Order: sequence, then structure tokens, then C-alpha cells
Amino acid sequence: MKVLGIFGSPRKGGNTETLLKEFLRGCKEGGAEVEEIFLRDLKITPCLEIYACKKDGRCPLQDDMQALYPKLAETDVLAVASPIFFYSVSAHLKAMIDRCQALWAKKYLLNQPIAPGRPGRKGVFLAVGGSRGSKTFDGVLLTMKYFFDALDVSFHRSLLYKEVDGKGEILQHPTAMAEAHALGKEIAKGI
Repeated sequence: MKVLGIFGSPRKGGNTETLLKEFLRGCKEGGAEVEEIFLRDLKITPCLEIYACKKDGRCPLQDDMQALYPKLAETDVLAVASPIFFYSVSAHLKAMIDRCQALWAKKYLLNQPIAPGRPGRKGVFLAVGGSRGSKTFDGVLLTMKYFFDALDVSFHRSLLYKEVDGKGEILQHPTAMAEAHALGKEIAKGI
């Protein structure tokens, strides 16, 4: 089983990075092959909405996103982590998601499979937000639902933690690290 971890935070060693690393550690212990992608280290141009992808399901923009497309198609589990910025994902992650318009076009306009031979792909979303508002994750969950759908990935589960903001505060949360680790082991074993 292949697990792709997408780190969406601009902050090195931050809360979502810590949380996703713990999830991926659980995946490895469960026997999965794990790959990590740190979006902050990549150059991804935002979608320019030129609609070239409608022709063949491929984005013509040549940047680091081109190397991500096959990885997104070849994984069995897609785990994405982001801090919450204004009730949404980070700009780094949003740029990547928007560039997956090409995969949406491939699936919905051209009726081509995204991941042939890989049925039952699962998506996991991990997020940390400093707000204590009751709707902290409402917007981002819709974004992730439709992002996973465009990639032929079923939204398996999310781990969402609010009132966590300062670097390292996730380690003080009473259940977060254990929940992330357990979910990683569980998903790697196909449960």
C-alpha cells in the first residue's frame, strides 16, 4: 500500500507537520510505503484558468506540479495536512488543489479514470486551527470533499483540532498525537 503525505503548512516543524508525521509513522508501522511532499519547498504556479486542460486532462503549466500529478494518481491513500487560514487551507495547498482542475477535467469532461487499477483509494485530512469558533472547519471540509472527489479518492476521515496555534501546541493536546498514529496504523492495515 502506498501512502502519500502532503504537507500544506508554510511553517517548518509546525502543528500540522507534527500531526501528519505522526499519522505517517503509524502508516509505516502498519506496513505501508510512505512518501512525503512538502508544498512549501515546491514552486507551484496558481491555476491561470486558461482551460487547456479541457482538451486532454493535462495542465500545460510547467513547474513542480507536473511531478505531483503521477504521485497523486499512484497512491492508495492521500493524506493532506494544513493549518486553517480564514476557514480554508493554506495558500500553498490551495494552489496545488486548484491545479488539480486538470484532473477534474480528465474525470468529468473527458470521462477518463484518474487512477486506473487502484480502486478504493482513501483520503485523510488533518487540520489545526487557532480559532475556537464553531464553524472553524466548515469551509475547509467542503474544499477537501470536492478535491478528493476530483481525484477519485473517497474522503475516509478527518482529524480536526481547534484552539491550537502556537508552534508545538499540538503536542499538548490530550488526544491528537495518539489519534493520528492510530489512524495511520488502521488505514495502512486496510481497516
